[in-house]
Amino acid sequence: MKTYNYSDLSTADIQKLVQRNVDPANEIRTIVEEVIDHVQRNGDSALYDYASKFDKVELSKLYLDKAELEELATSVSSDQKAALETAYNNIYKFHQTQLKTEDKVETMPGVTCWRELRPIEKVGLYIPGGTAVLPSTFLMLGIPARIAGCHEIVVCSPPQKNGKVNAVIAYVALLLGIDKIYLAGGSQAIAAMAYGTESITKVDKIFGPGNQFVTKAKTIIQSTTTTAIDMPAGPSEVLVIADETANPTFIAADLLAQAEHGIDSQSVLVCTSVKIAEETVIELEKQLPRLPRAEIAKLAIDNSYIIVTSNLSEAMQFNNQYAPEHLILATESWQQITGSIINAGSVFLGNLTPESAGDYASGTNHTLPTSSYARAYSGVSVDSFVKKITFQHITREGINNIGPTVQTLAELEGLHAHANAVTVRNNN
Repeated sequence: MKTYNYSDLSTADIQKLVQRNVDPANEIRTIVEEVIDHVQRNGDSALYDYASKFDKVELSKLYLDKAELEELATSVSSDQKAALETAYNNIYKFHQTQLKTEDKVETMPGVTCWRELRPIEKVGLYIPGGTAVLPSTFLMLGIPARIAGCHEIVVCSPPQKNGKVNAVIAYVALLLGIDKIYLAGGSQAIAAMAYGTESITKVDKIFGPGNQFVTKAKTIIQSTTTTAIDMPAGPSEVLVIADETANPTFIAADLLAQAEHGIDSQSVLVCTSVKIAEETVIELEKQLPRLPRAEIAKLAIDNSYIIVTSNLSEAMQFNNQYAPEHLILATESWQQITGSIINAGSVFLGNLTPESAGDYASGTNHTLPTSSYARAYSGVSVDSFVKKITFQHITREGINNIGPTVQTLAELEGLHAHANAVTVRNNN
C-alpha cells in the first residue's frame, strides 16, 4: 500500500485520492445501456441470453419455486442455520424499532397535521452472487421489506453453474417467507425489475449492492424509468482511522475483510502513528497469504493506500472528504471524535468492533452508500421501504384561523383561485 503524508497533499491530491469507481470513458455505461435496451425489448429471451453469456449456464426456466428452494435448503448444516437465525433475529430487532407512528400536531387551533407510513407495494431485491455468495445481503434487504409490509417482493440472484442458487440463499428465502427466486444477475437483473419481463414483475423500487455494472444500471434506470432505487451501492470500501492505541493485527484484518469482496474494493488506513502504519503493513503481508481469496484481496490492497496525519482531527477531515461506506475508529479515544463525523455510511467504534460484525449479525444494515454517496445517502432501513404520506384536517375554527394567511399568500403569488378555495369555505 502506498503511504502519503497528509500535510504534503494538496486539495487536488486529496480530490484524486477520494475519487473511486469512475467511468471516464463511459465504457461501463455503454455496455450497461446495451444490456438494458436488450432486456427492455426482448424480456425473458434476453435474460436467457445473458445467463448463457455471463453466467455460463443454459437455463430451462428463469426461477426457482418454493419446492425447489426447500429441497436446496436441506443441505444447509445445523450450525449454518443457527448462525443465520441469530443474524435474522438481531437484524429484525434493530429494524423493528424503526417502524414508528408519528404524533399528530395541531399547528394552530383547528388545524391538525400528521404523517402516516405506507409500504412501497412492489420492491425488487438484488442479491449478488458473483465471486462470493451473500446470504447476509438477502437478510439485510428482506427483513426491513417484511417489517415495512411490502405487498410483493421480487428477488433476483445470478444462477450458479448448476442453474440454481446457493443452498444458503434458498434457506434465507424460506426464513423470509419468499417462495420464488429469479435466476438473473448483473445489470440485466436490474433492467428486468425496472421494466418487467414475461416472468418478472416490474417493481416500484430496486434494492441491493453490486459491482460497477449493477450500480451503473441502477443509476440509469432511476433517471429513465418510473422505478426508484435505494442508493448507488457499488464496490465495497472501508476507511480505518487509527492512532497509537490501535492494534495493527486488528487493522490489517479489517482492511483485508473489505479487500476480499472484489478487486475493485478499497481499504484505506488513515493513521496518526507512523509506527502503527508500518506494523499494519507487516501484518497485511502476514495475513494475506492465508486467505482463500488472497489473489482478489491483493489486487484490492494494491488499489488502496495509507495516509499519515498529525492528529485525529486531520484524520477526520480526510474521512469527511472521502465519505466512506464503512468507517472504523480504531482508537480508545473514539468517544472524543464521533461528534466530528459528518459523512459515513456505518461507523464501528473502538478496537473490538470489527466491520464484519455489522456485515452479518450485530443488527445494523450493511447495504450502504459507496463512492462518496454517504455525503447524501443513508444506508437501507425500514424507512427505505415505506412512503410517508402527510395528512391534514381543518375544522370550522381552523379554516377561520388559517384562512386569512392562505388568502394573503395566494394573492401575493397571483393565484386567486387558491385564495378563492378558502373564501368560499369562510362564506358558507
